[in-house]
Amino acid sequence: MAQLAIAKEFLAEYAKLEKPVQRAVQEAIEKFGRHTHAGLHLEPVTHARDPRIRTIRIAKFWRGVVLAPETGDLYCLLRVLPHDDAYAFAMSRRFTVNQTLGVLESRDESQLETLEPTLRKAAEIAPARLFDGFKDPDLKRLGIDEQVLPIIRLLTREAHLEALQHLLPTLQYDALLALASGMSIEEAWAEISKSLVDSTPPERVDPDDLGSAIARTPDQVTFVEGPDELTKMLDHPFDVWRVFLHPMQQKIARRESYSGPAMVSGGAGTGKTVTALHRAAHLADRRIAEPGASILLTTYTTSLAHALEQQLTLLIDDPELRDRVEVRNLDKVAAQIVRQAIGRQPTLVAAPRLRDSWETASRKLRLDHSGRFLVDEWEQVILAQGLTTEEAYLACSRAGRRERLGAAGRHAVWQAITTLTERMREADEWSFLQLVDEAARVLTDSGGHLYRHVIVDEAQDLHPVQWRLLRALVPRGPDDLFLVGDPHQRIYGHRVSLARLGIDVRGRSRRLTVSYRTTQEILTWAVHVLGLTPAAGLDDEPDGLEGYGSPMHGRRPAVRRFPDREAEIDALVAQVRAWLNDGVEARAIGIAARVNTLVKQVKDALSRVGITAVSTQATGEGVRVATMHAMKGLEFRCIAVTGVDEEIVPLPYAVTPAEDDRAAHEEDLQRERCLLFVACTRARDRLYVTHSGAPSPFLPR
Repeated sequence: MAQLAIAKEFLAEYAKLEKPVQRAVQEAIEKFGRHTHAGLHLEPVTHARDPRIRTIRIAKFWRGVVLAPETGDLYCLLRVLPHDDAYAFAMSRRFTVNQTLGVLESRDESQLETLEPTLRKAAEIAPARLFDGFKDPDLKRLGIDEQVLPIIRLLTREAHLEALQHLLPTLQYDALLALASGMSIEEAWAEISKSLVDSTPPERVDPDDLGSAIARTPDQVTFVEGPDELTKMLDHPFDVWRVFLHPMQQKIARRESYSGPAMVSGGAGTGKTVTALHRAAHLADRRIAEPGASILLTTYTTSLAHALEQQLTLLIDDPELRDRVEVRNLDKVAAQIVRQAIGRQPTLVAAPRLRDSWETASRKLRLDHSGRFLVDEWEQVILAQGLTTEEAYLACSRAGRRERLGAAGRHAVWQAITTLTERMREADEWSFLQLVDEAARVLTDSGGHLYRHVIVDEAQDLHPVQWRLLRALVPRGPDDLFLVGDPHQRIYGHRVSLARLGIDVRGRSRRLTVSYRTTQEILTWAVHVLGLTPAAGLDDEPDGLEGYGSPMHGRRPAVRRFPDREAEIDALVAQVRAWLNDGVEARAIGIAARVNTLVKQVKDALSRVGITAVSTQATGEGVRVATMHAMKGLEFRCIAVTGVDEEIVPLPYAVTPAEDDRAAHEEDLQRERCLLFVACTRARDRLYVTHSGAPSPFLPR
């Protein structure tokens, strides 16, 4: 019986297809499983560059592109595309088995042929070429094949090589990029071998053995073992797509070991979370030989931790491996530590109630500052810097705080905060950050550690006390901390220097630049939302968006203006219904708003027409509706961002008046920009942005 493999890129395409086409695809695949390939009417493609390319009829205007062997019975479904696009893809591509590495490779020969005259003309006038320092045998040792060698010998600049990124076989491009960056042949091999199933090249490679080549290329192609697995994949293609590991991510996630803390940064959609998930799976697999070795996968909110747990369950089927990874947000970890230390469950006070309580107490005690100011001073200065005495507070830096304080003012503030925290102790009440601070102190004083490895998602939004807890949770050593984040998505006011917190990532930082989630059209639009203010990285270096882009293309974002909120929400409901009718899974649709009142209005409107609307933490079906903050770290096929009015985005009470503090004002505005950017870049395929009346000044013109 014929065996079928599916290119993982196909699933991303499948998730976008309308329901009738999806059903036709499933019927074609099921038919393949029941019969030989002849039952699928595989048709050769005239003028195809690869003679093994075939197409199959899926529906009236749709065809599948299949790589069919000249011998054997393994077939690979590559893409399902509209008729003309399918034939254009089939005629332009060539698939080969790399004679050195043994992996299946793809190249766009049509585009390479188009570029060659331009590269040749540039090479004729250049004094030197990019790879003159390397001999052909050395390049062949890295897997550079006879077809690629002639064109790379024409390259004169790294920019020319970068232009070939999506045209050359992935591992060959990575090897060339390593050499161009100054690596030796041996160092380049060490880099690309991390992406191989077996770092030792096969002794003999059969160019016609697709099965062996596919088995060595698990990041691009997956075997369909049976109807149950196929059903699982096709029932929830978006969920499966979310945990796919792309080549650059694979190098980072499956590296055997890092000598200390490692950090991965990158723009929205570049796969930081996927990389973190696969790193957890890799360490869990490695830890089987180390009984008792534990791994924590963590982040800063319950909703994000819940999303991580769902994705990790999709990724790790083996219960023994899965049990080695604990997924919890840091507040829960801290609560456990403090509970064990004090012998009872700590009573937590949420931020709004804490501010209200301190506001009331401040008025009763006739203090000179508001409760909100005192809470912020406590959290952003005293807890952030770990200050335990008035003398330390009098001498500390308050950079970034909105109100200047002299010595007398600091003395008064210290006395007020001391009074208010004493009242909390008497009531046995804890703030969340206070709890984390206490947990870090308990572990530091005891010298104990709870985990062997800690993996942190959305690291850019952590408070300094949370970093101190992370450092205390795990002993210093190889693979102790693996951090992922993006300073351009910083939506809370916490800026930290990891080096000052004893977390040195120098030499172990990686930056991802290719967005595999968001189309280039959405990305280009959303980047303009950020403005021109550079972001400060966690490693104390500026973090820019140079080279940030997407290989995927789609529709431009739709921005709609309405005369009033009622009309805006009615149109939003109609848009959600249209997406559902197009076959988009309800759970793959997200709606974000800046304020909770608008979230409730949207949920009520959807419920009235029979569309289930749920929070981001829900496990069942339903459109996800939440604030922009709650969308952090999540992703959807379609996103609607509603209420993007000038009166709501930026939110007035979240921004310091410019006349009070110009620097704080600008910082607050940038944080609001980041929040809108985060909401918009949750979208993979469609972005729909609406406002009533005048638009937010952040929206691109």
